[in-house]
Amino acid sequence: MTARLISQPVVHMSAAEAAGSDDILAPLINAAPGRPYVIAQLGQSLDGRIATPTGASRWINRDCALDHVHRLRANVDAVVVGIGTVAADDPLLTVRRVAGRHPARVIIDPNGRMDAHARVLLDDGVRCIVVRGESGAVRPGLEQIVVGRCGALLDPNEIVTALFNAGLKKILVEGGASTISAFIDAGAVDRLHVLVAPIILGSGTPGLSLKAIAGLDEARRPPTTVHVLDDGDVLFDCDLTDCD
Repeated sequence: MTARLISQPVVHMSAAEAAGSDDILAPLINAAPGRPYVIAQLGQSLDGRIATPTGASRWINRDCALDHVHRLRANVDAVVVGIGTVAADDPLLTVRRVAGRHPARVIIDPNGRMDAHARVLLDDGVRCIVVRGESGAVRPGLEQIVVGRCGALLDPNEIVTALFNAGLKKILVEGGASTISAFIDAGAVDRLHVLVAPIILGSGTPGLSLKAIAGLDEARRPPTTVHVLDDGDVLFDCDLTDCD
């Protein structure tokens, strides 16, 4: 029996194109305004790791991939991360590598663990929202959204709806892996960008961890375009609205 090779469209891109390609961003830029549009992005190694066992992750992906992430931020209304990412990486979540405005910063913090000195709380005039399971005290200038739980986690669909009702229509779920996985499992993600670096870690924190399936007939097979970036990273652009 001859094996059948199933190929995906492949696009070779320069660093500049990776930072600003309308082809990649068209679904986001042209999203219908009457409903939320959620895009998630994940950077990982060839063996599907997002960090070493010690938590080191800063330079798994290279410049083109980082430019792309900042381009995503510049084209959404809000960037969402979980409290674990804030604690581990202390990100700024601003637009620095490309031209564009800073999105609102949204931190999912179910149990009120936010460090008062976290850099996402930078007082720079950009809207900042904390999402919790119960109402609690927040510092002046910090907005709070309270949503229900879905098991042990806050309900991703309620989060998306609440952000949309707050005027944040285009949403980037940037991290970490458990947060992105929860949003995908809940059917709350329209588009997924997976940035794969040509590096093998061999151990460490895995990327997506979704609900278990029994057979391959239950696996998702989204229409995907592959973009080869000129510094070696590869972007998989997956349409999760059209999975088999």
